Amino acid sequence: MSSEHQDVIAIGDIHGCSKTLQALLNRLDEGYGTTRTYVFLGDYVDRGPDSKGVVDILIEFSNSHNCVFLRGNHDAMLLMAYPSKHMLDWFDNGGDATMESYQKGDSSLEIPQNHLRFFTNTKLYHDASRWFFVHGGIPPNITIKEAVATRRLWNSFLWRRDHIEAEDNVWEKTVVFGHTPVRSPITGKNMVGIDTGCVYEHLGKLTAVLLPEMDFVQQTRIDF
Repeated sequence: MSSEHQDVIAIGDIHGCSKTLQALLNRLDEGYGTTRTYVFLGDYVDRGPDSKGVVDILIEFSNSHNCVFLRGNHDAMLLMAYPSKHMLDWFDNGGDATMESYQKGDSSLEIPQNHLRFFTNTKLYHDASRWFFVHGGIPPNITIKEAVATRRLWNSFLWRRDHIEAEDNVWEKTVVFGHTPVRSPITGKNMVGIDTGCVYEHLGKLTAVLLPEMDFVQQTRIDF
């Protein structure tokens, strides 16, 4: 069943924190089971210790739950870098931790085919009846309809941040996003931001938001 017709749980940036992800999913599964659509906002990899484990968990979880996986900027960098000339750019943005999690005993790097399919099949956005889900954001002076129709604006879906500081926006519905780490979830006009910096020492929480209730569930990082 599509999230057009179901209540939703959206989950923010995970960044290689597999133990924290599993703990949060266990709590959510106990409370809601398969009654909701889970929308993951991207950035599954980089910075944290177990990117491979994160993807293993998500693939297994999707076998029994209705899931939507969005692409984050770090996931996009992985797809560009493996294997290609962009490896250095990826490393500079936390890709070294991801590479280490995928290394075999002989130090060679091999990302399994089902993991590559997982990343390739991620979406830039998910448009539901009452919410628009994206990793980064949308220019505040551009409607959602226009942003989706304008290919040159799609990079905003991965990288945008300045909408958070905008005094107003012209979005037709609530935009739910991650990407920009904050101490507490952002709630403003037509916006919900839930990247609470799971991987960062000074923040350290993985956040889910239950929609339409607008209830937040947080798991403190337990990976390190």
